[in-house]
Amino acid sequence: MSALRFPNLPPSEPQGSELLKEERATATFSPHELSVFLYGNAYLERQKRLLGLVENEPAFNKSNRYFLSRCDRFATALRKDFTLVHLAKKHNWPPEEMLHAEQLIDEPGPFGLHRTMFMPTLASQGTDEQIEKFLKPAQRYEIIGCYAQTELGHGSNVQGIETTATYIPETDEFEIHTPYLTASKWWIGGLGKAANHAVVMARLITAGKDYGPHAFVVPIRSMEDHTLLPGVMAGDIGPKMGFNTTDNGCMWFNHYRVPRISLLAKYSSIKPGSGEYIKPPNSKLSYGTMVLIRASLIGGARRGIARAVTIATRYSAIRRQFVDKDTPKKMGKTVVETPVLDYSTQQYRLFPIIAAAYAFSLTSNEMMRAYHINIKNMASGDFSLLADVHASSSGLKSLTTTMATAGIEECRRACGGHGFSSFSGLPLLLQDYVPNVTWEGDNYILTQQTGRYLFKSFRDLVSKRAAGKVSASHINNPTLAYLNTYLDNPNLKCPATSGAAFHNPELQLAAFGHRAASLIARTVHALDVEKRTWNSVLVDVYNVSVAHCQFILVQNFILGIRGELPQPDGTVDPAKNLSGGAKEVLKDLSDLFALHTIHKQPSEFLMSGYLDTNQVVMLGQVIMDLMEKKIRRNAVALVDAFAFPDYVLNSAIGAFDGHAYERYSEMATREPLNQTEVVAGYDQYIRPLTNPKGLKGRTMQSRL
Repeated sequence: MSALRFPNLPPSEPQGSELLKEERATATFSPHELSVFLYGNAYLERQKRLLGLVENEPAFNKSNRYFLSRCDRFATALRKDFTLVHLAKKHNWPPEEMLHAEQLIDEPGPFGLHRTMFMPTLASQGTDEQIEKFLKPAQRYEIIGCYAQTELGHGSNVQGIETTATYIPETDEFEIHTPYLTASKWWIGGLGKAANHAVVMARLITAGKDYGPHAFVVPIRSMEDHTLLPGVMAGDIGPKMGFNTTDNGCMWFNHYRVPRISLLAKYSSIKPGSGEYIKPPNSKLSYGTMVLIRASLIGGARRGIARAVTIATRYSAIRRQFVDKDTPKKMGKTVVETPVLDYSTQQYRLFPIIAAAYAFSLTSNEMMRAYHINIKNMASGDFSLLADVHASSSGLKSLTTTMATAGIEECRRACGGHGFSSFSGLPLLLQDYVPNVTWEGDNYILTQQTGRYLFKSFRDLVSKRAAGKVSASHINNPTLAYLNTYLDNPNLKCPATSGAAFHNPELQLAAFGHRAASLIARTVHALDVEKRTWNSVLVDVYNVSVAHCQFILVQNFILGIRGELPQPDGTVDPAKNLSGGAKEVLKDLSDLFALHTIHKQPSEFLMSGYLDTNQVVMLGQVIMDLMEKKIRRNAVALVDAFAFPDYVLNSAIGAFDGHAYERYSEMATREPLNQTEVVAGYDQYIRPLTNPKGLKGRTMQSRL
């Protein structure tokens, strides 16, 4: 029993539950309708069914999550992953159910990379023989794997990795070796303690020639007792800012031999005996898995930012501070303190984040659709979509995860002091989300891939226009369309003469397209005419990628509301069934996302010549009116539509029922320090200072 006991008193009136009830009553649409729009009925029904299972499973209990040490948290995560595998087998879950259950439990675990990197790599790069030998046992969890690419000295520069895999023709083996300290594998999720196999990226060397990084399936621990195999040394890299339930590990090899079948050989292979290297038919065939992961991270950004803003918005509707003398808040006839959500500064902080979460959702769906079409095309030898999908997924991963990280932190700060408490659910969310800006490509370096594609597209378009080979009516690629429009009229001006004009989606798209094209044209000129070095324009390259990807987000938001986004085969466009109220609030969010993005960084729109300073001033007032008069009344309902169960939020201040202060104080009683009234260490460190003579009774109180 806790030594900390709160009196049985309610919070002061009005109650949080009443405030949220009032918020929901003002909404102009059904939150469930938007939930269906975002996820579909099948997802929501699956979530309800899975929630009943995971919420009542002791291995998935979250009540003590904020109080555990790292060792205890890792042991809990190991138990969680084991139980998850058991339930998946028991209920015969397909991959999407396993993923959904993991998202509900929301705890990174030691088997995570086995599912998200190890098995997908085997599936996409393994031969039929390797799928039988490695993938099928992995699917049964007889093999538990990780993906060992990053090294102590190399991360984003995959071509620079130093681990070697030298073919030995006499024994038909590869010798895996770590030649330098910097070649040690580092940051590998699941490697520290859990994995018994690894997909190791190493430089393939045969007949004295280095063919660069290739993937090898390497056993690293005994299948009998889990001890490290001779020639392998591995362990955990230690505590991190977040993700401490995952055993990120390090590993190095000492002339470690593996059979030739270890080289994943669907696309490139070695002839036995001779060691002749057989190169892949297309050097970009392995990009498929990379694009899938980056596209999925856009959906992850939506989940992270939506979860944070759900907590912050609900709490801001409950939290009352000061009385607004101009428009005092009343409950009945009684004047009460103003909910923080009524203040324009809080709206400016939170409402664009709500809008961004909806924008990410639509673009995530579109990127996954494009990925599947590209994979289908590649299987038949058509690589025409690959460059665009790869460039877009790279830039969007960079932009959305950067925005999500900043958005989660803004939500935490918007909750004031209570946002600093782990009980809010926000600090741990931030800590575990932050790695997204680094893994699967550093967010600054990734933008170079997007930039190169855009510069090449621009040069090709200029060349074709000069040869008279371009017809605007035949351009289906949105990137080429906005570049072509810019080249038709580089001096295009925004026609808006009033704030109302900025609600026109065509004007918004013109602004984002013109600004992106202007930046691309300026950077190409710097490279091709001014002969500037690539390094000297890297900041411009980053800005180009951001501008292009913001155009994609804005365009997909607009098209998604209109019901004009392409849908996967056999899928009905969810926008077709939206009511007028739901469409209107989505249009409000789309406007806010586009206009707030311009207003936060107007310089590039001004430099492009499309907007002038008077229009930017008008834009500011349009945004404030939009938030106060349209979005404010719907704010709580908009985050309710994200459909996060309280089990997922695990937040004292962001739960659906609004009982923030009751839940917060109850959580404090479970703090381990509060299980005794007098702290351990009192006799050794406190009493010698405050009561060195060991006085008894009430004599010490006389000093007060």
